Amino acid sequence: MKLEIISSEKVLFSGEADAVSLPGTKGAFTVLNNHASLASTLQKGTIEYTIGNERHSVELNGGFVDVDNNRVAVCIY
Repeated sequence: MKLEIISSEKVLFSGEADAVSLPGTKGAFTVLNNHASLASTLQKGTIEYTIGNERHSVELNGGFVDVDNNRVAVCIY
């Protein structure tokens, strides 16, 4: 799936990912390929995503995510 993580200052990541774990305000959740569409607010925590066997993480103070059609767009602050 296509993952984009952006802040008001720059694009932190843009590329393909296998899985993305996010700290939702109503609980953490993981997005995989072909996930149902959703929009959620995010709380302070860590976004973790995998590319093959590599794990990556990005710290955030909050934000929101939109998941649709194998595209995950995350806007953080």
